Amino acid sequence: MYPRSAASRGMSAYSDGLYPPPPVPPVPPVYYDYNHRSMPDVNSVRDPGLERLPAYEWKPPPTPSPAQYRQTPTLTNRLKRQNDDYRTPVLKRQRLDSSPHPLIGSPLNQAPHPLRSAHAGAGSSGSEFDRSYPSPYSHPSPQPHSSPRPSRHPQVPAIPESSNSLQDYVKDKLSGQMLELFEACQQQSSDLIRKEKCRTQLQKDIQRVYAVARLYLTGSSMNGLGCRSSDADMCLVIKGNKRPDPIQVLSVLQRLFRSLSYVERTHLIRAKVPILRFREKGSDLEFDLNVNNTVGIRNTFLLRSYAYADLRIRPMILVVKKWAKHNQINDASKGTLSSYTLVLMVLHYLQTLKEPVLPSLQRDYPESFNPFMDIDMVPEGPKYVPPYSSTNQSSLGDLLLGFLRYYATVFSWDKQVISVREAKTFPNNNSREWRNKFICVEEPFERNNVARAVHEKMKFEAIKAQFAESWRILRQRKDLNSILPVRAIINEESSRT
Repeated sequence: MYPRSAASRGMSAYSDGLYPPPPVPPVPPVYYDYNHRSMPDVNSVRDPGLERLPAYEWKPPPTPSPAQYRQTPTLTNRLKRQNDDYRTPVLKRQRLDSSPHPLIGSPLNQAPHPLRSAHAGAGSSGSEFDRSYPSPYSHPSPQPHSSPRPSRHPQVPAIPESSNSLQDYVKDKLSGQMLELFEACQQQSSDLIRKEKCRTQLQKDIQRVYAVARLYLTGSSMNGLGCRSSDADMCLVIKGNKRPDPIQVLSVLQRLFRSLSYVERTHLIRAKVPILRFREKGSDLEFDLNVNNTVGIRNTFLLRSYAYADLRIRPMILVVKKWAKHNQINDASKGTLSSYTLVLMVLHYLQTLKEPVLPSLQRDYPESFNPFMDIDMVPEGPKYVPPYSSTNQSSLGDLLLGFLRYYATVFSWDKQVISVREAKTFPNNNSREWRNKFICVEEPFERNNVARAVHEKMKFEAIKAQFAESWRILRQRKDLNSILPVRAIINEESSRT
């Protein structure tokens, strides 16, 4: 789903002034924790009390002394080149907490922001990663600076969700159909648990071959934009002084996976970003595993931040993806649009309305989404992005109609590049990356074209024609069934176990 990492090309965007250079020399390895947590509002707009993932642990780090707490570097000191992602192996722990209430990590309004501060106070825990990724609707309270040593697991209560609900944006039949489709198709806790259990077991088996490897769930499984039928993307991070060859690693894993009782149908795909595709035995759950394509981890948390910035984002994106898949324009392997490209196209439209539904998070909070941030600190950055409140009160149906209209009648495919990073378009004649391309959609971190799969004029014309035809039909009928089979899709998703 994601493009290759800049690290694989030795990219140095900071050299042209686009980003501040990472600090030199790099800090020595430290022990910290990384969390995958199921937020109470990740899986349903109706039931915030869904089951949470069971607790599990990876190899625990040694318990630091109080002195070690004081010496822990701040997040600022861990902004490094992506190439340094493969430097010194670090043993870490990953835990899923089954506590009934989310633990809120670093406060949104705590001062100073660790990404802007040059110094950390004594006892600062800003560099530790043993806290949860906070709910997008919560405002944690700042910790008192007088505390001599903060708890490793501060129990900071979350402010209740806004009184707004998706029902506030269901003002017509079309909006109601979109909400019904979303609620039936969205990924459930049980789906994520299945993926997580498989990831946990794979992690153990892979470490028999690559002892310091870390396996991460990425993509729609973790960013809030998945549905019940979504495949699971995984990124295997292997750190070290010498970067491994992805094809070689995946070939080794393919042989290993063939010996595992719970894996079947392994297939090595030698694409621009090589992946190992396989299935969980006895189910229809499919996985795509890449090696060190860490931009996928960065994008997971960027898209997650957008997904929960407004209640309408997740239903809107799910419906658009279902529409594109039904109309056969959502398959990059066949020369059409990837799901990632479609998501960026939706976000761009919502950013450029007269009353925007979304801001540009990278533009407004550059420290939180710095592309050179150490990969294990990536989930920490979005914790400092305050909740966004849009003045746009359009219904779900109006936004879908506007999306189709925008790409059918307004957007200049042959002249403009979509940039979610800047919340605008720019001319496509600025560089070779964009010239003579049918569709130009900028990758938010690497700034290359994620729509490069559309390289045939016939496929491009089919995509444009589908936007125009769906806009014409939906504008007249205001019925979601007129552009995709809602009931059939719901029945298919509901049949998955």
